[in-house]
Amino acid sequence: MPNGNPWMNLGPREIVPRLGPIPSAPNERPMARSVLFALLLCLGCQTPSAPRAPEREPYVLVLGSAQDGGLPQIGCQGANCRAAHADPSRARMVSSLLLVDPRSGKRWLFDATPDLPRQVRAMAGHPASRQLPGARPPLVDGIFLTHAHMGHYTGLSFLGPEVYGAKQMPTYCTPQMASYLTRNGPWSLLVEREILQLRSITPGEPVRLAEDLVVRALNVPHRKEFSDTLAFIIEGPKRSLLFLPDIDKWERWETPIESVIAEVDVALLDASFFGPGEIPGRDLSEIPHPFIVESLARFAALPASERAKIHFTHLNHSNPACDPSSPAAGQVRAAGMQVARDGMLHPLGD
Repeated sequence: MPNGNPWMNLGPREIVPRLGPIPSAPNERPMARSVLFALLLCLGCQTPSAPRAPEREPYVLVLGSAQDGGLPQIGCQGANCRAAHADPSRARMVSSLLLVDPRSGKRWLFDATPDLPRQVRAMAGHPASRQLPGARPPLVDGIFLTHAHMGHYTGLSFLGPEVYGAKQMPTYCTPQMASYLTRNGPWSLLVEREILQLRSITPGEPVRLAEDLVVRALNVPHRKEFSDTLAFIIEGPKRSLLFLPDIDKWERWETPIESVIAEVDVALLDASFFGPGEIPGRDLSEIPHPFIVESLARFAALPASERAKIHFTHLNHSNPACDPSSPAAGQVRAAGMQVARDGMLHPLGD
């Protein structure tokens, strides 16, 4: 399986030659040489360290890259789920981002997922605001919600009195989403008890988190059973990122996706399904996300620099691209694009 750590991509025969020759002492024993060789091999077998987070510039951490049910998904016996049960490194948490500003020690969550408890653990080591002695620290300094489908807002329940007992958590959403949370339990209790502090946002209007850190919402077409749906552009000091985990087919959006990609440096795009027929017995026209094969064909004409911005996220448990060693994932890479991974870092500064 390819890995970002160059050591992890070396075979046993490759490690020593690339380190250079091992000098031989005049009376060197064979056993000593074997031990040294074994130690060098172990260096190549170590688990890769996590990407180093910028210390002075804002950045985005990918907390999850799976569709609403995560990977492995409940009741799933498919190949991806079996592999994730056998090897936890193959698991994916539900699609979510953490925006961190080390300069102020503040951080903001994008979507509150059912995996929130595990994602809070994944936030460890990423600076948080200091809190007065005796007060319970806020988990984050605010939450931006895309829409009211289960993988994107149900994690709010962990903020309630039964669990964390948060206080006045700034929660950014559309008026329609705010109305849904206010009028329907159990979310209405979170609003009434001021666990959530709803802050209405209007697509296109900036939410300024710092002088050089801005979030802008975009309305996107998606099933509206309970609320409308947003994508977010996060603009940092030097770089920007698009978070678009859920949308209907690209053709249903009046805004050409290519024009939005052109505005940003990184584009995390909905890739729920790789292609048609992926889930036997399900009519995927009823859940009309862009197939990865459709996106690859649509973006093929873009310059290589534009295609390199694209990272596919929100992968369903059935999506073969979940496996980095699969032909599907290889097809994405061959097209000059990437599949997002939990734990990826995207700096917004230099």
